[in-house]
Amino acid sequence: MPKMRPALILASSSPRRRELLAKLGVPFEVLADGGVDEGSVSGAARDVSSALAIRKAEAARERLVRAGAGEEVVILGGDTVVALGEGAEEEILGKPRDAGDARRMIQALSGRSHIVWTGLALARPGHVTRSALEATRVTFHLLADAEIEAYVATGDHEGKAGSYGIQGAGASLVAGFEGCYYNVVGLPLVLAARLLAAAGLTVAYACDCARQPLQRGAPGCAGRGVGRFLL
Repeated sequence: MPKMRPALILASSSPRRRELLAKLGVPFEVLADGGVDEGSVSGAARDVSSALAIRKAEAARERLVRAGAGEEVVILGGDTVVALGEGAEEEILGKPRDAGDARRMIQALSGRSHIVWTGLALARPGHVTRSALEATRVTFHLLADAEIEAYVATGDHEGKAGSYGIQGAGASLVAGFEGCYYNVVGLPLVLAARLLAAAGLTVAYACDCARQPLQRGAPGCAGRGVGRFLL
């Protein structure tokens, strides 16, 4: 008999998204996004993260359809970007090309606040793709050159939007954040739970963003408890 796929597919090769999605208690399988070019979309940060999430989810859906997947398959795609500045001054900081690029990003973020945007998209064969956005404000300490060099030397910047990970060595760079902690890590859990529940999946998750040590505001994702989340 052919292998039965779980109802949920994560269209991402990010180990952080995989670890976070497991918190929702829904069995899932990982399917890479099919090589979607993250540099192929331009515009405002929120639009870029949303468009890339949709492309990743739909690229995975097309692969599954070609492989004969049924309509019961649900595909979750996501993309996270860091936005420094606003309006015409906004700069999108994606994943660093190398250590020098990471150094430049951290220097730009030093002593300033920025917005982390994560777009999520839910695609299903035979259905219209649904998408949603989460934003978290993060403020960096004013960093000395030696602190930046020491951080870059850890290699923690590799493969991370904005060249840092708040869950790792990058936490030492952060003075505080306002909003969803897991959004900064790469997958806003409450938002993901709402999307999955709207697709008919049952999830269980208790938000703990308010208890994160660097939280400096009222997380918009708090107060939902455990159970089924509805849009």
